[in-house]
Amino acid sequence: MSNQSVTQQISAPAIAAARVFDYALVDVFAERPLQGNQLAIFTDTRGLSDDEMQALARETNLSETAFILPREAEVERERGIQVRIFTVAEELQFAGHPTLGTASWLYANHVTLRGAEQITLDLRVGPIPVRFRGPAEGELGVYGTMRQNDPTFGEIHDRVTVADTLGLSLNDLDADLPVQTVSTGMAFCIVPLKSLAVARRLEIPKQKASAYLERSDAKFFHCITRADAASGADWHARMQFYNGEDPATGSASGCTIAYLVRHGLAESGQQVVIEQGIEMLRPSRIHVSATIAGEVVSEVFVGGRTIPVAMGRLFLP
Repeated sequence: MSNQSVTQQISAPAIAAARVFDYALVDVFAERPLQGNQLAIFTDTRGLSDDEMQALARETNLSETAFILPREAEVERERGIQVRIFTVAEELQFAGHPTLGTASWLYANHVTLRGAEQITLDLRVGPIPVRFRGPAEGELGVYGTMRQNDPTFGEIHDRVTVADTLGLSLNDLDADLPVQTVSTGMAFCIVPLKSLAVARRLEIPKQKASAYLERSDAKFFHCITRADAASGADWHARMQFYNGEDPATGSASGCTIAYLVRHGLAESGQQVVIEQGIEMLRPSRIHVSATIAGEVVSEVFVGGRTIPVAMGRLFLP
């Protein structure tokens, strides 16, 4: 079919009378296109209901979909750009790769914020600032760093029960580290695994995991282990949820660096690289750091690259 024929079909009266919503597809925490965690961003969703946003998130069928709701310029200057985030199943108070990806799209495309040093998103969890550095020669996409909320440390989980819940043996967990819930806006049960070999064969039983999480203080499991030294990363992560797996989880990565600093596995202020998505052929690189003073962890930063890959229009009655 020729491009002209496609255009003629899109311009048909039934389509022309529809509500039109522009969207962009970006790869977040990616080093090059078709890596990282894909994100759909609907760039102006005024007029969409909650149910319609949820239906569109199911339509994109990605880990998360972001919806920008433009407001008056003075409101945006004071409170930030309003964004809502949905998975295929529910709305989230906070998620990392939609925050970084949406802010990066605004950095490249917003009428007044294009090229800004910092862009603040007004999320359900509160304002989250994202800082940008100017592109270096030859770099792809946009590199940004978000500051997440200060972490809270929750339940220390029984290792035997968690191992069984994840379909693992007790020997598959790191014997020297606790299994603990951490939140910087979304609560993750951080599970340190014994080795990369354990991580590679991880297949979390969905129903068993969901039943455990429903009675715990965590929303999801985030499993980590030390990365292969040759990879250039420090830690290797996997996050399996719903009926699939997340290629890169920015919110969990903030919790992970808070955990690592709190338990002496990373120095205060040290930049750590987390790799994720390797097993699903969507390699991601997430740059994280946090500081600690006494037992108080703060200044949780999560950064990475966002690369635009597609754009389009969606039509609704």
